[in-house]
Amino acid sequence: MIVTAYKTPKIVVGSDLFATLDECLPKLQENSVVVVTSKIISICQGRVVKNDGTIDKRKLIRSEAQLYMEEENSTKWGIVLTVKNDTLIASSGIDESNGNGYFVLWPKDIEHTASDIWRYVKTTYHVKHVGVIIADSHTTPLRWGVTGIGIGWCGFKPLNNYIGQPDIFGRLLHVTKASMLDGLASSAVLVMGEGNEQTPLSMITNVPFVKFTDRPPTPKEIKDFHISLDEDIFSPLVNSSLWKKGGQKLR
Repeated sequence: MIVTAYKTPKIVVGSDLFATLDECLPKLQENSVVVVTSKIISICQGRVVKNDGTIDKRKLIRSEAQLYMEEENSTKWGIVLTVKNDTLIASSGIDESNGNGYFVLWPKDIEHTASDIWRYVKTTYHVKHVGVIIADSHTTPLRWGVTGIGIGWCGFKPLNNYIGQPDIFGRLLHVTKASMLDGLASSAVLVMGEGNEQTPLSMITNVPFVKFTDRPPTPKEIKDFHISLDEDIFSPLVNSSLWKKGGQKLR
């Protein structure tokens, strides 16, 4: 697997995402995966709120969340634990870094946006099989440091299912699925960086383990990628009575 990051101009409100792709991405190879950070998509969409001192960030977080914890249960760093788009994420994914004085929200219509980017790169670069990932950073409990996570995808199967297959000693696997989406997103976010690298695009090649598709994921496939709160191995935590309903509807 080869992961390459690409430098872009500074993305600001009013920038054009597809013009940026045209300018900064090289010729795509067949069976490659394009990764775009969620932040530049949000900025191009205008999914930002001016941080002018009048905005209550906690209210903004609650309005964007499916579930959130009250302020008294926030972390030492003032970060609010939330669930957004069926994903456990800090502060509804709202970020200020590289935002040029704005609160940057998650992109709107993430699944449709990933499909739109996929169609665009297929047509523009004349490739038959290509994947697209919208990536963000997140934290892992009890670990310092952020890693990448895929919050939207198109053009490939996000999971490789090992259930029912034998391990090297013939024991059948019962629950194992490998996340192509998050594994690829994590490798891309690693090379794109978190500071002033200014490389919010990347391309991943030489991925024989990725199963490409010729259509966007269906609503059922998107739903099936996520685990319900009751089935998750962290259910004793995520089913805590401390959760409150936010402004985003539960799916």
